Amino acid sequence: MVVRVMNRWSRSGRSGSAAVAATAAATVAVAVLVAAMLIATGASSGAAGTSPGVDGVRGAVGAGRGGAVTPFALAPVGHVSQGASYRAGVDADVSYHGHVSLWDGRLGVWLTTANHGPAPVTGATLRLRFSVPLAPGADLPANCLRTGAATVHCGTGSMRAAGSGVRIALDVAVVGTPSEVALDIDTVWNGGANDRNTANNTHRVLALATGDAYTF
Repeated sequence: MVVRVMNRWSRSGRSGSAAVAATAAATVAVAVLVAAMLIATGASSGAAGTSPGVDGVRGAVGAGRGGAVTPFALAPVGHVSQGASYRAGVDADVSYHGHVSLWDGRLGVWLTTANHGPAPVTGATLRLRFSVPLAPGADLPANCLRTGAATVHCGTGSMRAAGSGVRIALDVAVVGTPSEVALDIDTVWNGGANDRNTANNTHRVLALATGDAYTF
């Protein structure tokens, strides 16, 4: 999906460069919002699994040791607040639980998404932020996209009320052989629902390089 924001040139004293900058900023803002919704819901974006600015990362269905995941179409995404397109009176409690392991310069993240209701969720986008960068060319599940050196966004697809979502499994190499890695998990899009319990989808985990499972 290509989003264009048209801006009508005015005859005021505004310079051409300022008008171009305003148009570009509006285009980026709309594209970021649409992209987050596409990742969350799994709608087709016209992307082929990669995007400009994402350093050669490609998706792989079932990558990692945690089992297969459901594939979704991907699009580039930035930070989008849960409050975007807020739907008044619609409550949904999205949660993520699982564990993280670090060993020999490799990092594994295995998590399960769920929705405790009372309303269904058309799709959510969760964000994984690591304290160290991932190695170039890391394989990711098909519903995940690398959006920075140490950041990954993943889509859950739709989740019925009081139902489970998907299992997400990452098994990737990191740069170097760190003795520990911190992982921050949160939600950047939840379909505009009001989540009154963000404690079960916002986590910070510290994994030591022991190969042990650190749960969240």
